[in-house]
Formats: sequence, structure tokens, C-alpha cells
Amino acid sequence: MTTQTTATAASQRARDIIAGVSTGLFIDGEWTEADSGKRFDVVNPATEEVIATVADGGPEDARRAIETAGRVQKEWAKTSPRERSEILRRAYDLIMARQDDLALIMTSEMGKPFAEAKGEVAYAAEFFRWFSEEAVRIGGDLTTTGDGKNRILVSKEPVGPCVLVTPWNFPLAMGTRKIGPAIAAGCTMVFKPANLTPLSSLALVDILIEAGLPKGVLNVVCTTKASEVVSPWMSSGIARKVSFTGSTAVGVRLLEQAAEHVMRSSMELGGNAPFIVFEDADLDRAVDGAVAAKMRNMGEACTAANRLFVHSSVADEFARKLAARLGALTVGDGAEQGTDVGPLVEEKALTKVQELVDDAVAKGASVVCGGSRPERPGYFYSPTVLSGVNPESHLMSEEIFGPVAPVVPFDTEEEVIRLANDTPWGLVGYLFTQDVDRGFRVGDALEVGMVGLNTGIVSNPAAPFGGIKASGLGREGGRAGIEEFLETKYMAIPRG
Repeated sequence: MTTQTTATAASQRARDIIAGVSTGLFIDGEWTEADSGKRFDVVNPATEEVIATVADGGPEDARRAIETAGRVQKEWAKTSPRERSEILRRAYDLIMARQDDLALIMTSEMGKPFAEAKGEVAYAAEFFRWFSEEAVRIGGDLTTTGDGKNRILVSKEPVGPCVLVTPWNFPLAMGTRKIGPAIAAGCTMVFKPANLTPLSSLALVDILIEAGLPKGVLNVVCTTKASEVVSPWMSSGIARKVSFTGSTAVGVRLLEQAAEHVMRSSMELGGNAPFIVFEDADLDRAVDGAVAAKMRNMGEACTAANRLFVHSSVADEFARKLAARLGALTVGDGAEQGTDVGPLVEEKALTKVQELVDDAVAKGASVVCGGSRPERPGYFYSPTVLSGVNPESHLMSEEIFGPVAPVVPFDTEEEVIRLANDTPWGLVGYLFTQDVDRGFRVGDALEVGMVGLNTGIVSNPAAPFGGIKASGLGREGGRAGIEEFLETKYMAIPRG
């Protein structure tokens, strides 16, 4: 069977699966059309073909959704932790049973190669399994005051109706990472998936319905006009928490809106991750780490290595080795067997990446591999390594969100720490060294919420994911993840 035949068969299979996904709004346990009657197209970025249309929600739909969440909250909060846990566990099992189908949906709507999409499905499912276990471990405390006169009884309660807003780059995992702890904690939700990739989220809703999630607990409004949906939620006075993953600029606006009603806020925002390779690093291991940190999701990740600082004594060798690895990757439709790198999500993203590369080259960078888009339909960009990058290049201060690795030489530890921290963002940093003391010393000095020491992957459902500075507030995943959806109540009880 030829590659083209395989791709055609996969594309037909994807169309059949997508045809079975509900594409309306989901409010109060019912699939409905938007109040306006409007729909929007979902486009496959590898082929530029429309693969589905989805209901395009507006302010009236938003109002019905948040009012439903508010009405259902009290009753949902009374459900037992075990009941909420078992809903999540059933949803986990259903996701894993449909891993191939969900991966094909994801590949079709955002371009991720099938094997990588399948990995995201498993990662997404794990959040449901993790929080199914956390649901029955929500604790409290009972202590005595220092003077011995009172008992201090501390309990945890659901924060209340939550606004959940997710991005397009990890369309299934970002949904489960927010929905999982909200269900576990006993919170109702209004949920706006990204309009570029709504199908994975809508397929997830069908799974949660099958898993037994009661009506009204989760309400979903897709839209092409985010502010017309999210702003009414934020100003409603019903929502008590917002959890957002996306750009820092949008996050700041949401924080301003959250201040009006003093809403709890979790913000996972932009990144500008430094990737540091010291002269004593295992260079092959560092290259492996760079491929993982740079090329996950075609570089369209807030955790992607954005600035590769390599000691000047090994910078040229590292650039050559990295270029050999990236240059050997196969660019193509994610549905095709053997594809390593899929398309970027849309034309605008492709244009931005090319502009950043052109600016770096104009300021003295050398193209070691790539540097242009291949001659084919779709929003593809060749994996690119740039050496001798001028620190004043725009790609040093902006998220690239594409398969471009700029290599910048450095000479001293102090210099690279200064360069790494010279950014308003602070999500993640990576460093490679065989000196344990240096690893801890530099890891401590990096102004980030997460550090990968001799590894290019930090994301894990059992770990607290999040950043500092302009990269956000709060943590998702790990034991900290459910705390974001809980309030602490203290009761003073006199000792008789």
C-alpha cells in the first residue's frame, strides 16, 4: 500500500469519525444550535480543506450557559467524591478505548502527526485518571489553637462555577487538564474551546455524557468571537473562577475582568523558554533533548525551546548535530505514515514564522538547515536551525511557535543566566550539564516555574505545571491542580 493510499484511507476514516461528532452548542445537557443560527468552518491545515462546520455561539448562548452552571452548582457540589471519581475514571477508559479515533480528529483539525496526536490522547486521558484519584483525597485538618481554647476545623469546598478557556495547540489535553480537576472538586463549568480546533473538545463532551456526567455540569460554547462569549461569563457575577491557557495579552484582559468580582484565577500564559547547553554536557543527549523540546507539536507549544544558548566551545558542533537531526525529519500530512512534522495551524502562523526567520538572517544569522516553506499545499514550514543568532533578533524576544531553533553562543555561566532571565516570561527552562552542582545552581537561578535538567520534556499530569512572571498564575496537574478549584473554610469550635 502506497503512502498516498494510506493517507487517503486515513482521511476517509477521519471524515467518517468527524461526521459522528456533535457540532452544536452543549447547554443544560442538550445539543443545540447557536441563537444566531450561525456556524463556522473548521479547516484541515495540511490540505486547506473544510472538514466540518460548528455552531458559532454568541452572547445569548453564553448567558444560558452560565445561568445553567449557576443553577446546577449547589446540587452538583453535594455529590459524593466517589461518584465524581468514577465519572472521571469511566471517561478515562472511554478515551483510551477510542485513542485512534480521537487522534485522527486531532490530526485533521490541527495537523499534528498521527503518532504524536495519539500520544496526546493518552496524555489527556491521564489527567482524568489522575484527578479521579484526587477526588477521593480532598482533605482538611483538625488542630487546636495555641492557647488550647478552640478547635480549628478546616474543610475544602468547591469554588463554584468555573470559566474554562483552552487553546488550539493541545486541543484535547488542555480540556482534560481543566475539566478533570473541576469535576473532581465539584464545580460546574462553562467551557470555550479554541475555534481553530473545536472538534477534539466536542468529541470529549460526547465521552463525558457517556461516562455519566449529569446535565448542566458542563456547558460548552464554541465561537469565532471569543469576547462575546467569555466577557458575559466574566461579568455575570455567577462565575467564581476562571482558568485560561493562551497568550499573555488575553490573560491580562481576563485578569482585569476577574478583578470586578474578585474571581479566583489560573493563568497559563506565554513562554520564551531558554535551552542551555554547557561545555560539559553529553552533546548527543542535549541534541535529543533539543529535538524533544523544540519539535513537540511542530514547535507550537508554550514549553517549546525558544532560545538555544550553547557554550561557544561546542556551539558549532551542536548546531551541526541538531541540523542533521531536524533536516532528516519528514514534513507532510499528519495522516500519512512516516510523517514527523505536520503543518502549522493556519496561514497567519506560517507568515509569522517566516518573518521571524527573515529578520534573524537580516541581522546576521546563518541558516544551517531549512529556512523556508516547502513547495506544497498546506501551512508547512521546514524544520530550521539558525546559528550565530544576534540577541537583538525578534525571535529572541517573541514566541516563535514554529519549528525554528536559533542557536546563540555564550561563554560564562553568569552570562547565560542573565540572557536566559532577560525576558518578561518565566514558564520553563532547560539545561544540560554533567555537573550536578551546576545543574542545581543554574536551575535555582532560572526565573521559571519549571526546569528540565538533562531532559527536554517536563509536562506530566502528576507534576504541577505553570509559570511565573508574565507566564501566569497558579498550577495545573499534580496535587496542586485540584487546589485551584477548592476554597478553604475554617470553623472555630470552643473546647468544652
